[in-house]
Amino acid sequence: MATYPVVDRKYFVSEKVDATPEVIIIGFKPEDGKPNAFDPGMFMMLSGIDKQTGERHVARALSIASDPSAVNMEFFIIKNPTHGEHIGRSHFNDVEMGDIFMLKGPSGQFKFDPNKDPKVLFIAGGTGVAPFMSMLRHMKIVNATTDVIMLYSIKFPTEIIKKDELDALQQQLKLKMTVTVTRPVEGDGWSGQTGHIDAPMIQKYAQDFNERMCYICGPLAFVKAVKDALAALQIPQQRISADVWG
Repeated sequence: MATYPVVDRKYFVSEKVDATPEVIIIGFKPEDGKPNAFDPGMFMMLSGIDKQTGERHVARALSIASDPSAVNMEFFIIKNPTHGEHIGRSHFNDVEMGDIFMLKGPSGQFKFDPNKDPKVLFIAGGTGVAPFMSMLRHMKIVNATTDVIMLYSIKFPTEIIKKDELDALQQQLKLKMTVTVTRPVEGDGWSGQTGHIDAPMIQKYAQDFNERMCYICGPLAFVKAVKDALAALQIPQQRISADVWG
């Protein structure tokens, strides 16, 4: 894969979507109108500019959800995070169209090359689906034939980010996706898989797991639990790539 220079560029907020009860999607348009080169899976450091003082806020790392060929950059953001120190929260919840942000990157070793891995297992927790959206969108653009199984863990049925697009990608890429709800409640209308991702669930939906490169992204506790599940299945470390937030 290519090595990209880390650049610090000015962007404007171009989109703000109330995606789910817990997540907003924010899009950024570059001032110079040029795309930022990166590999699917990488992240950027985002820092808002104070409207009163012009000072730069503390930067926050966010996985890129957009395809590398896109000019604008898209990110999935938790409205009220319960992890970390809430760095930058208000700057994202309260942003308006045209607000200035500085985006620095790309960074990270969590990368995906569809030409390298013919069979993969994507395991996402919550907004950890963002880098996988970038990977899937890239696969669609380049007409990749990678065999993808994806397990996507969410708390509630209402928290499927980009549901319509994911549904379409299941047809377009022959993506085999299973969503599991960890906090089901009576009357929520959910009839699909429930519970946390563990070794038996991985075996159930990815019976040929030993033939797949495994990619994991989500909060720290989620990634640790999934790594333990993969270890229980005796999947070697070299077949596991993980990205952690929180």
